Amino acid sequence: MRRVLPIFSAPLLILTLTSPAVGQERPYTEGNVVVVSYIRIKPGMFDKYVKYLDTDYKKLVEAQKKQGVIVDYAVFTSLQRDEGDWNMILTVTYKNMAALDDLRDKTESLMTSTLGLSPRASRPGHGRAWSSA
Repeated sequence: MRRVLPIFSAPLLILTLTSPAVGQERPYTEGNVVVVSYIRIKPGMFDKYVKYLDTDYKKLVEAQKKQGVIVDYAVFTSLQRDEGDWNMILTVTYKNMAALDDLRDKTESLMTSTLGLSPRASRPGHGRAWSSA
């Protein structure tokens, strides 16, 4: 009987020592999630890309914001250090990580209604493509 007591008391002691750690608060607060895209615009395409941002892109993100899919968005430009460096940043702010769940389902219908794209055309590789033509 003496051997049984230490075997049962060890897990009880471990549970007693770890239970205060479980109840402790996290050292951070969950909040917004920002998706940052670094864009390198090809030479001679800056005006065309900015026009896209001011038309189709803006319509889409404004519709997403109105529907509560996103919290906010922003566009930033930067001077390039060299030709291979990025020169524009697009940010999209979501309420939290859960907002990214089923994001395609949430945005596909908005792309169709806002931009007139079919669900197939709104998928990457099937929609409007950037070219120098």
